[in-house]
Amino acid sequence: MKKIVLLGAFFIGLVSMNAQTKEELQAQKAEKQAAANALQSEANALQAQIDALPGWRTGAFGTIGGSISEFSNWYSQGAANNSSGNIGITVNGFANLIEEKYFWRNNLNVNLGWVKLDNKDIATDSEDFNETTDVFNITSLYGRNIAKNLAVSTLGEYRTTILNNFNDPGYLDIGVGLTWTPIENLVVVAHPLNYNFVFAKNDAIFESSLGAKIVADYTRQIGAISFKSNFSTFQSYSNGDLSNFTWINSFGYNLWKMIGVGFDFGLRSNKQEAASFQGTTLSAADNKLQTYWLVGLNYKI
Repeated sequence: MKKIVLLGAFFIGLVSMNAQTKEELQAQKAEKQAAANALQSEANALQAQIDALPGWRTGAFGTIGGSISEFSNWYSQGAANNSSGNIGITVNGFANLIEEKYFWRNNLNVNLGWVKLDNKDIATDSEDFNETTDVFNITSLYGRNIAKNLAVSTLGEYRTTILNNFNDPGYLDIGVGLTWTPIENLVVVAHPLNYNFVFAKNDAIFESSLGAKIVADYTRQIGAISFKSNFSTFQSYSNGDLSNFTWINSFGYNLWKMIGVGFDFGLRSNKQEAASFQGTTLSAADNKLQTYWLVGLNYKI
């Protein structure tokens, strides 16, 4: 009986010692975590001071998505022998010079996609990847500050396709007006005097005109999350059918080093493009909303 009592006391003491050790370790962990949080806060504050300094700010991130497959004698589907693939790439880059009295902001957006479906039982079926998504957009904005968050500015924006029909159509906007930066990372451009040059072989549909240009761009990184939203619209003074808008959004979540997951989607309305695609007149065109989206691996530079 005495031995049992001693063993019980020893066991209780051992459990108490382990419990105490666990509590001590948890307390030490909490202290270390608090110290790490304090250091991270100091580092974030220093980075904010660095970001506020005049000079260049550059960066890029994007999404790569795709799949490749091959089937042989898979009789449950219509094409029993086929190879297929889908590849998409987006790039969002910026190079901004921020000085006390002026700024020069440059942005690049590229979205390219290819797809193929080769039915091996059809001799004439193509084995090549065909272009499906083709977006190229570059902007350059220069401004001279007249107030804390307001500047007189000039903007040049060019957009086209590069895999197919380069510069057919191509759009070049050049205008002057004001740029407003109400909060950090948000840039709003309002240019009431803007000329929209349109380059195309089909000049019966595509027409250049004078109008107003409005652009809103928000780019930010919060921890492991990067996102960019850009809205650009041209409103023609001569004919509403010559107006257009494009809204592009990109999101990235960093998982490991520079690699993560990303999602991109875009919206566009352009009646001139709709009329050209449908082979009809500008006034008769059905201007359906244009959309695209892409999910895949995300990268950050």
